[in-house]
Amino acid sequence: MQQNTQQDSLNSIRVNKQTGLIEQGVFIQSPNFDERPNQELPGLVVVHGISLPPNQFGGEGITQLFTNQLDPNAHPYYQTIQHLKVSAHALIRRDGQIIQYVPFHKRAWHAGVSEYEGRERCNDFSIGIELEGTDQTPYTASQYKALSQLIKALWQSYPTIKRENLVGHCDIAPGRKTDPGEYFMWSSLNRLLES
Repeated sequence: MQQNTQQDSLNSIRVNKQTGLIEQGVFIQSPNFDERPNQELPGLVVVHGISLPPNQFGGEGITQLFTNQLDPNAHPYYQTIQHLKVSAHALIRRDGQIIQYVPFHKRAWHAGVSEYEGRERCNDFSIGIELEGTDQTPYTASQYKALSQLIKALWQSYPTIKRENLVGHCDIAPGRKTDPGEYFMWSSLNRLLES
């Protein structure tokens, strides 16, 4: 029964175009965002992978990073990243829970130095979705379901996002980034997007 309820909630993901937020979703505001240039609407979805501390799941490190509240004494790795001012529009936890940090019509700071089809500064025109995971760990079925439902909701709210404009961080920052990694199954995501 609980699984059906979770699936029903995934099927009912809707994005409010006025607020740029997932309706009835979890929203934790990141200070790390700004306006898109010329009020441009998003045209690209970038899939990322993240775990904090590295290779550990379930803690609050990701939210703390995106809200500038990372304690450098909580883990040695945090001392190397505490200065970063970064964010993503949304995070999908291992169990499929979606946490949103930045409204989708605003510019999150997720891509860094990047280029897509000859256009630089992908943050200007993209939506960044983080999956809790690593390059060496398979993602969960719950994450693929949540990701596919979120992407469908984004397509509905932002027709400027073409179906083929779906990439990994590695695709827009090759040689610098490798996520979501070799274990990310694009074929599984595409099957869910077509259903």
